[in-house]
Amino acid sequence: MFLAVVFVLGLIIGSFLNVVVLRLNTGESIIKSRSKCFSCGHRLGFFDLIPVLSFVFQKGRCRYCQSKISRHYPLVELITGIVFVLTALKIFNFQNLLSLIFYWAMFSILIAVSAYDFKHQIIPNKLVYLFVSLSLLFVILSFAVPMDIGTSLAPLGRGNSGLFLYLLSGTLFFGFFAFLWLVSRGKWLGFGDAKLALGLGFLLGPWNSLAAFLFSFWLGGLVGIFLMALKKKRFNLKTQIPFAPFLVVGSFLAFLVGDKFISLLFGL
Repeated sequence: MFLAVVFVLGLIIGSFLNVVVLRLNTGESIIKSRSKCFSCGHRLGFFDLIPVLSFVFQKGRCRYCQSKISRHYPLVELITGIVFVLTALKIFNFQNLLSLIFYWAMFSILIAVSAYDFKHQIIPNKLVYLFVSLSLLFVILSFAVPMDIGTSLAPLGRGNSGLFLYLLSGTLFFGFFAFLWLVSRGKWLGFGDAKLALGLGFLLGPWNSLAAFLFSFWLGGLVGIFLMALKKKRFNLKTQIPFAPFLVVGSFLAFLVGDKFISLLFGL
């Protein structure tokens, strides 16, 4: 029952994330503006906005003008619901409810970043700066007070030594991606990926950052090979593919199984 509630909550948050992705940097209010069809301009009612179900029952079309609705919307909602459930299964107990809420918030931001990057091929500064700031604040508070941050391979120690490793992790993660951006003059990666990596390094810590790095590049490589294997003219070695989604998926996998992966990798 609890996981069902968590999944529904994730669907609702995913619906809100769709609004964020659509309206960010457009000048339109994310909170105050009413939802409407982008084809006919008709204001959407309650039954048009039920996560996933509205899309299914309306067969992926606007109820008023029958224009097609992008599959992007239910996909973001479903992904958010699944992420909420997996996060709860990973770390939830009633003693660390605040940590769970924090991770839900952080992964929600990352989903929005991924969706925006996939849609516009750019990482929005407003979201990435928010993510980096919250990651840094949470890590500092986690080492200052008894709070389970739930991401390291093994306890790194409270106080300055553990905190230093997390801060160093973010700095190194950022430095690597910034180096790739600088050397390639932005052709391989955008500087937004480096800023995103900074927050991910703070959030994941040293070991899971390494796992996230490996997962993301492996995923990116596999998807790139698959797309080129389709033999479509639009896919080749020069095709630009947003990397933030791979970085986010790799980081979430590291959050879930990074400790086991690193232990297996180094035989710990």
